[in-house]
Amino acid sequence: MIDSPATGTLRRAAPLIAAALGTALLALAAWPAAAQPADDRMVARGRYLAAIMDCGGCHTGGALIGKPDPALALAGSQIGFQIPELGTFYPPNLTPDRETGLGAWSEAEIVAAVRTGVRPDGRILAPAMPWHAYAALTDTDALALARYLKSLPPVRHAAPPPTGASETPPAPYFALVVPTR
Repeated sequence: MIDSPATGTLRRAAPLIAAALGTALLALAAWPAAAQPADDRMVARGRYLAAIMDCGGCHTGGALIGKPDPALALAGSQIGFQIPELGTFYPPNLTPDRETGLGAWSEAEIVAAVRTGVRPDGRILAPAMPWHAYAALTDTDALALARYLKSLPPVRHAAPPPTGASETPPAPYFALVVPTR
């Protein structure tokens, strides 16, 4: 090897360069780990909110008849609600399955639907969905709920489609009775 002033400078700088690269790599390795607990906290908050909002009470198979199926947790219900003059509505799949659930929805679209009662395709959610109560969720809580739903394992389980007031419902339902005076 030829020794020159440039190689001597490089030899003397090598430990400093190695230390700088090592420090940078350690910082990069630690960065995702530092971000992870915050996301875990958001998902945990969303799980808590889904529980106290009783999302599973309607959106879990069997829950409406007192026999919730853990395999269908938040995967939609085969039992609907018939609302006079509006039709029959079935609680949809809230898991991130792309074909039967919320898999194609962004977190922002989930937040908007929960707060406004309007799906990304423009369809209005069934009146049984208490979005009016959820409209007051803070931005952080609404996002936490969306993150939690997106974190669930996808479950391929299609709820029956809604039917109009004059159509025959495809599956069992509870008929809501509007009081008359």
